[in-house]
Amino acid sequence: MAGLDMPVVSVPSQAASATTTSRRYARPLAIVTTLFFMWGFLTSLNDILVPHLKSIFDLSYARAMLIQFAFFSAYFLFSLPWSRVVNAIGYQKTMVAGLLSMALGASLFVPAASTASFPLFLAALVVLAAGITGLQVSANPYVVVLGKPETASSRLDLAQAFNSLGTTIAPLIGGLLILSTSPLAVEQLRTLSPQARLLYRVQQAASVKTPYVVIGLTLALLAVLIALSKLPKIQTVADRSDGDVNDSVWKHPNLVFAAIGIFAYVGAEVSIGSFLVNYLGQPEIASLAAQTAAGYVSFYWGGAMVGRFLGAGLLRHLKAGHLLAICALCTGSLVVVSMATSGHVAMWSILAVGFFNSIMFPTIFSLGEAELGRLTATGSGILNMAIVGGAILPLIQGVIADRIGIHHAFFVPVMCYAYIVFFALSGSKPNSERYVGA
Repeated sequence: MAGLDMPVVSVPSQAASATTTSRRYARPLAIVTTLFFMWGFLTSLNDILVPHLKSIFDLSYARAMLIQFAFFSAYFLFSLPWSRVVNAIGYQKTMVAGLLSMALGASLFVPAASTASFPLFLAALVVLAAGITGLQVSANPYVVVLGKPETASSRLDLAQAFNSLGTTIAPLIGGLLILSTSPLAVEQLRTLSPQARLLYRVQQAASVKTPYVVIGLTLALLAVLIALSKLPKIQTVADRSDGDVNDSVWKHPNLVFAAIGIFAYVGAEVSIGSFLVNYLGQPEIASLAAQTAAGYVSFYWGGAMVGRFLGAGLLRHLKAGHLLAICALCTGSLVVVSMATSGHVAMWSILAVGFFNSIMFPTIFSLGEAELGRLTATGSGILNMAIVGGAILPLIQGVIADRIGIHHAFFVPVMCYAYIVFFALSGSKPNSERYVGA
């Protein structure tokens, strides 16, 4: 039975040597964790872009969700190409290439804002997300194999906790910088002449320039840092000749079920996050102004951060599938409570979903990668393709919200969490458990 890809250096068998190996991996793990922070920050910033561009361009909920559609479609389009890049040049160089692509995408926000062009904003998001996809395809499996296989879920969950730190900070900073001015009401915007409307849009869109210029420069500096760092070389598929050469990813049902699980989880998480500012602004929920609501979005992502730090410890003592099932049941129940109530109960129950979302992505990912061996990089590409759920499901929820209202459109995430319960209890079993005794 082939195991996870391991470092080129031989792994010592003695306890003292294992401790030394763990220490040797501590610094590279810390460096790679900064990447998790950055793509979390940028992904969560979309939750501020959605209401901002919705008001500027007078968009319906469905059209506003094109922001997430453009962003998360990149995962589907570029995941497998990036996995081939990993096999060709290795994990470290792929991280550098991903960061440079992200820097280019961030810089495109300047002309998009200067011309007040919604299509150009979408194009910038695609380029930005293409780079993030490169980081996901390289950094996630790198963390998984950077240590003992039995602690892979815990290690990835810890790295994802810093991803959540980025998602927690982004709405606060984005709310202050991007939502700093009060937009015109839809009725007022529609009374403006075409020239006045364009001038207004350029003026409002200008608030994104400074944040994304700073982000672009930071990403470029990170690319230099990663390029100059001495990270342990991890073997990729191209480096290896061991294992079953006739093995296929389709012979691992846990990977296939995990891909659907990632699709469902990311779709649910993004659907909720994308609508939060508008949801909390509803009269029957909290009647919050956009900038105030943006601050509360940080509770949603902050809960995920706290949960991931706690989860990193729990996953060392509890079976990953069982903890995943408990969290999925809690998230689904909280969304149902929010749909069935109003006021503070509806507001805080939907925000509390973030806490139980916490361990889902890293747990589904590591369970899906179990026992892939030489197919680890390809499996990572497939799992990252499944992040396209963040493009499709929010768009579906947007169409539904335009018809029945935003409050009751949250049944889409409920269906997603129901599937994750199935995956946790049954679909996640690797071949060694699925076919035992066969």
